[in-house]
Amino acid sequence: MNSLLMLQNAHLRMCVDPQGGSLLSLVSLQHQRAILREGHGQQPGDCGLFPMLPVANRVAGNRFMLRGEEVVLPHHEADEHFFLHGDGWLQRWRVITATPGGCLLQLRSWHPCGYDYTAQICYQLEASSLHASLTLTHCGERPMIYGCGFHPFFAFDTYSTAQFTASGYWPEGEQHLPLDWQSNIPSAADFMHAQYGEDAWLNVGYSGWSGRAVIQRDVMKVTILAQTPWLMLFRMSGEPFLCLEPQTHPVNAHHMQGQPGLQVLAQGERCHFAMQICVE
Repeated sequence: MNSLLMLQNAHLRMCVDPQGGSLLSLVSLQHQRAILREGHGQQPGDCGLFPMLPVANRVAGNRFMLRGEEVVLPHHEADEHFFLHGDGWLQRWRVITATPGGCLLQLRSWHPCGYDYTAQICYQLEASSLHASLTLTHCGERPMIYGCGFHPFFAFDTYSTAQFTASGYWPEGEQHLPLDWQSNIPSAADFMHAQYGEDAWLNVGYSGWSGRAVIQRDVMKVTILAQTPWLMLFRMSGEPFLCLEPQTHPVNAHHMQGQPGLQVLAQGERCHFAMQICVE
């Protein structure tokens, strides 16, 4: 626990855990309220935010085709069937730099399936905003396909609302994989107008996201910004959080026509993804 980084400026305070490259907390000092749920890092995902890389969410069959060859993804202890969210959230990152208001973490990872990469995460507090960014560099001789994202758990109770626009969504099917995309979003999953929604399980992906979502908690307004059309939403009945997860690709994009949002990287090539959490 001594490796935790406690960072803050005049507006925000955060706790960064190199284990998983995660945030255990993010607090608004002005409002004296948690922005993200508080985690303790005692098990994978027990946090306020973690990175997803080199893939976001799940891939059907835990395998896919790339340039005519089958890639079989590894398994890990966090899920029985899938290389869930990749491996970045399960490994210990190395602290490269740390200042009172930010830090840079680095990870080196290799798998026989072809994932061979170096990743860097930067968490930086700037005024009343958190800037989070991921950069992945492929190190292997053979090209590999990459995707990534962030998985924040926003504090969310019955006095909270969420609002964002999207053109359609993928309902959840077996093994938490998406069913066919549809443009008709049911009311419980439609946040075009600000709402709390239903205190029930919801695990769906959206396309045509504007790149902006707003959570209102009494007088505190939290805005999520990312340059991607894909957003994942996850909530559990009885739990005071709402996950709004910007990611570079839709869930199971590896099996979609054109593998939307994924990037094939040759040795030395990079992909980059960033998100902002702004508090008013």
